[in-house]
Amino acid sequence: MQRTYKTEAYGGRQSRRMNDTSDATATTTAITTTATAAEPVRFDTKIAVLLREDLETWQRLNVTAFLVSGLATQLPEVIGEPYEDADGVGYLPMFRQPVLVFEGTKEMLTTAHARVLSRALPRAVFTSDLFTTGNDRDNRAAVRAVSTGELDLVGLAVYGPRNAVDKVMKGARMHP
Repeated sequence: MQRTYKTEAYGGRQSRRMNDTSDATATTTAITTTATAAEPVRFDTKIAVLLREDLETWQRLNVTAFLVSGLATQLPEVIGEPYEDADGVGYLPMFRQPVLVFEGTKEMLTTAHARVLSRALPRAVFTSDLFTTGNDRDNRAAVRAVSTGELDLVGLAVYGPRNAVDKVMKGARMHP
């Protein structure tokens, strides 16, 4: 099985996605980039995570990992190219841009959740109930059992245009 790469344009930037296939032909789409190799890249989108300020350290890390995995699975444009070291060992691709992590009160999370819903931005949620479940099926059932306005949010991830994400996160502070 050979690897092929598909080059695509996302927000004026190039992204190369690896596909395993028996066809050794690479599919390439013509693109234009807005920055040269010497210029810093400025993304027109943002990935942000908001965590409730009263979480334990292990909970903050766990919630962040779960939330961003939701964005990665549904938004292929957030994923960059695969990595490879000098010896040719390949590594999985990661987000093409930084993930900004914020913290706020329970009320801040409720407000941010309402904002993200009103803007219909891609989002992932993590509720306090998920700390008591041990698998994906029970996680989904725990969220499904609670109405939108009653979710006990401990984390929220959002992706979208910078300005829209900034408005969702308004009032939150950067995670220390």
